[in-house]
Amino acid sequence: MVQLDEKLYLYLLGIIPIMVLLFLMVQVWKKSKQREFANSKLLKKLAPERSSFKATIKLITLLAGLSFLVLALVNPKIGTKLETVKREGVDIVFAVDVSKSMLAEDIAPNRLEKAKRLVSEIINQLASDRIGIIAYAGQAFPQLPITTDYGAAKMFLQSMNTEMLSSQGTAINSAIDLAATYYDDAEQTNRVLFIISDGEDHSEGSTAEAVERAVQNGIQIYTIGVGKAKGAPIPIKRNGVVESLKKNSEGEVVISRLNEPVLAQIANTGNGEYINGSYTEDAVSFIKEELAKMDKKEFEAKQFAEYKDQFQWFLAIAAFFLFLDIFILDRKTKWLKKLNLFNEH
Repeated sequence: MVQLDEKLYLYLLGIIPIMVLLFLMVQVWKKSKQREFANSKLLKKLAPERSSFKATIKLITLLAGLSFLVLALVNPKIGTKLETVKREGVDIVFAVDVSKSMLAEDIAPNRLEKAKRLVSEIINQLASDRIGIIAYAGQAFPQLPITTDYGAAKMFLQSMNTEMLSSQGTAINSAIDLAATYYDDAEQTNRVLFIISDGEDHSEGSTAEAVERAVQNGIQIYTIGVGKAKGAPIPIKRNGVVESLKKNSEGEVVISRLNEPVLAQIANTGNGEYINGSYTEDAVSFIKEELAKMDKKEFEAKQFAEYKDQFQWFLAIAAFFLFLDIFILDRKTKWLKKLNLFNEH
């Protein structure tokens, strides 16, 4: 298992293409000026020891040295031992609505991006809880199974969009039923489901039944509303540009509204709370307090331990290439000249 200490330094690798571009520009300029001064045969006679490829070799060694120096600054670490540790926490599943109505922009930048930010901020507040993610629209789809890998959770979260499910609509009941399969520990009593949605539900009758089944399985349901009660149209975009607004069968612009009563009813029946997600900080703070009140279940988790620094290897390689660059001269090397590998005479 590899761990990077200072990922920010990886941005320095952006210098490499800039240096290559500058090198090519200089070479073009030099050749242009040389042609103005004399033809190639005369130049070879005037400077017989000038190498035509050494400049490129020097650039390659310099860039290699800088690349390994950047990797040394990043300081990769390798986990040398996998061990099982005891952790205490709650099993949490996030069900995120990815239906088209989540594209409404009554809350910046839109409802879906707001939902993703809320989930990300909640994850930032967790310590040792296990989490899973579900995406749902007309049907529910398992996005990430129960895990303690918060980094992977955020990666999967950011990849969620309204195009990932072909079946449109909003079937909250499917999300609840799928969430019930996420809790793999029969003795786990602390099971929490967060439904992040604008409250549009096209399966209201069966949703109530799904909530009851979840409660019987010991699942506590919290709902987080994203959007505004006054609503907003649903933009249809191409390459980030609004082409039109979603319309119904009668040709009228559809206005999608936050349905707080539906979400509040689900939370009330599910022994949880409804939370308005308009203010991220307040919502996350409330959720943090709610989770802190819950009893923690002990479980086992495997993780890498005893990470060892590896920067010294990259630093040594970087030093080798940088010293090599110093000792490579622009003129021809005598023994290479005799071999004539590059057909320079």
